[in-house]
Amino acid sequence: MSNIRVTVWNEGIHERTDARVRAIYPEGMGAQIAQYVGRQPGIASVRVCELHDAGQGLTDDVLDATDVMTWWGHKAHKDVTDENVERVHRRVLDGMGLIVLHSGHHSKIFRTLMGTSCDLKWREIGERERIWVVDPAHPIADGLPEYIELPHVEMYGEHFDIPQPDRQVFISWFQGGEVFRSGCCWHRGKGKVFYFRPGHETFPIYHNEHVLRVIYNAVKWAAPSGVASVTRGNVQPIEDVRIGP
Repeated sequence: MSNIRVTVWNEGIHERTDARVRAIYPEGMGAQIAQYVGRQPGIASVRVCELHDAGQGLTDDVLDATDVMTWWGHKAHKDVTDENVERVHRRVLDGMGLIVLHSGHHSKIFRTLMGTSCDLKWREIGERERIWVVDPAHPIADGLPEYIELPHVEMYGEHFDIPQPDRQVFISWFQGGEVFRSGCCWHRGKGKVFYFRPGHETFPIYHNEHVLRVIYNAVKWAAPSGVASVTRGNVQPIEDVRIGP
């Protein structure tokens, strides 16, 4: 799909309350992602929405103009209304792509789509991460090196309580010894979901060209595709069916 309309949903709290984060992302993490994605081929538009926006940035007007949404949240998962979660959930089932980033693993929408706790182990000491490409033929791995190395990250470790991915694109190794399924794909209804692990707010993760390339590749992969509509429920036969003698 070309002419993809992207909404970058960013919680937008850390940048307002933490000087360390503001120094790294003076315009916000969402703006950092949006500026990169918006310069890439095939992207028609990119908007940034945040929790403090009208309707929490998740109104019908926003969703109706979105082909793929990226989602970053951390401190305020509980503040996203159940009504908005249900609205996004319906849109994903109807074909909108969703890219869930870093601590978005505990968001209401990701847990709803996965049907599990999405719990994991974590540690924040600024250790090194090596993100290995384990499915080099997958479109999300397009143009990447064999691995992405990040010098300082927050560790996420197994067990990651998610359903078995349809495809796993990346696995991470951390300096402290843990591994983690850091890039996973699912289909839900007519929509596609991708989880990508890197993105802790106090490290300049979204300044890394390879990390941003993964997000862009994921946007292209998750863009709507397939049949325009799906019929369910009781239907009349397409062919002439004669029952009995």
